[in-house]
Amino acid sequence: MNGAETLIQTARTAGVEVCFANPGTTEMPLVAALDSVPGMRAVLGLFEGVCTGAADGYARMTGRAALTLLHLGPGFANGIANLHNARRARSPVVNLIGDQASWHLAADAPLTSDIASLARPVGWVREIGTARHAAAAMSEALTVAQGPPGQVATLVVPADVQWDPAGGGAPVPVPSAADEPDEARIAEIATATRHGATILLLGGDALSAAGLLAAHRLQAASGWTVLVETFSARIERGAGLPDFPRLPYFPEQASEVLAGAEQIVLAGALPPVAFFGYPDGRSQLAPEGCNVLTLSAPGEDGALALEALGDVQGAPPAPPVAPRPPPKAASGALDPATLGATLAALQPAQAIVIDEAATSGVAYAPHAAGAPQHTTLGLTGGAIGQGMPCATGAALACPDRPVIAFQADGSGLYTLQALWTQAREHLDVTTVICANRSYRILQVELARAGIAEPGPNARALTDLGSPSIDWAAAAQAFGVPGVRVDTAEALADSLTRALAEPGPHLIEAVI
Repeated sequence: MNGAETLIQTARTAGVEVCFANPGTTEMPLVAALDSVPGMRAVLGLFEGVCTGAADGYARMTGRAALTLLHLGPGFANGIANLHNARRARSPVVNLIGDQASWHLAADAPLTSDIASLARPVGWVREIGTARHAAAAMSEALTVAQGPPGQVATLVVPADVQWDPAGGGAPVPVPSAADEPDEARIAEIATATRHGATILLLGGDALSAAGLLAAHRLQAASGWTVLVETFSARIERGAGLPDFPRLPYFPEQASEVLAGAEQIVLAGALPPVAFFGYPDGRSQLAPEGCNVLTLSAPGEDGALALEALGDVQGAPPAPPVAPRPPPKAASGALDPATLGATLAALQPAQAIVIDEAATSGVAYAPHAAGAPQHTTLGLTGGAIGQGMPCATGAALACPDRPVIAFQADGSGLYTLQALWTQAREHLDVTTVICANRSYRILQVELARAGIAEPGPNARALTDLGSPSIDWAAAAQAFGVPGVRVDTAEALADSLTRALAEPGPHLIEAVI
């Protein structure tokens, strides 16, 4: 058994089942090992950002480590944006990055680079020195990645480490359970929040169904305001579950929502900060003098901590969640409102919705609160191009659930190669492209910067309509049936057909 085989065998023994790969010459022993070790499914992505985004989606839905195989530093660099999103989502992802043979590094061949320096910003890194250390390195990487909390771990594997003889695989410790709530901390928070205005901010695993219902119990007993972090890795939504408002994206609106809070209690969330620094703005969004208290940190059981806090407060059982009317499909021309209503009305129960619709998706969330229960995955790190790859990984993780990629057109162009992987793997993913022919968020930011009349260069840098992208044709070129619609009725017909037929589909919704 060589070093490559011990790496794959160790991963497989630990329960890793899928490797999202775009390999090259320096990874050939690892490619061969994917066949020599039974039980590992290799999924090809045409671009490394598809591989890393798919690994993120897979890990979010399974809670287990996903594996990527990438080619040297440039290949890793092509995938780093979605690894940034995975890091923010705390997804357990392990990257195998081939490197030049150790004795060839000094030659500084054209593809040689400092891979470890590229990888450190997104997580844990280890460079494997010899084949006999390979199995132990994989065991350590899986242990680190699976946390809790989850994180990105990268192994740099020189070509000679892959082909040299090595021993067998190494055991991987069972991932530790999330930490139990700290009783002293809970008692302290219960005391601190007896008086004054309190906001409960939910994130992480506090956005599970159990966490949301526990927060509903606290809200009913205490009258607290409950908010959800702006971009969540995973949240359960729909009929029968509480629908708490999301902390607004723009700092002025977020500060307004948080104004007056004397305590902000964090359950799985981090202290709220502005996404960007603006002139005369602030980084921290909590009001001056507000006490920010951590009920559960990432990696701790947020739902259990919320329940424990309710017990200490003597809160009665949660009342039933008030029923909400189911969404109804709209009619007429497509705009964000009719698009959001129609999608929410037609999405099936237990759908997985990957929301990278950006400005076009704002109207969807209120309608989806009344839809059948479903899971939503968000753009945690703000690095666009996550939606279609993440949908690919989610579909592989949950083949029995329908997956909908609700996708802005500008960000979709970053990783549309994911469509090919969906076709190749016969995945049940329905992609809805919000085709507004612009980088609309940049147009909004220009207006916020006081640029009421952008000049020709500024307009050119926010316009996607010259020429317009034919998404339906692009989908067909990748092997995915595609159609263009511009009315809510046509969208409803196309969605109904796409969701009823197996395999991937794309709908270009012109708004």
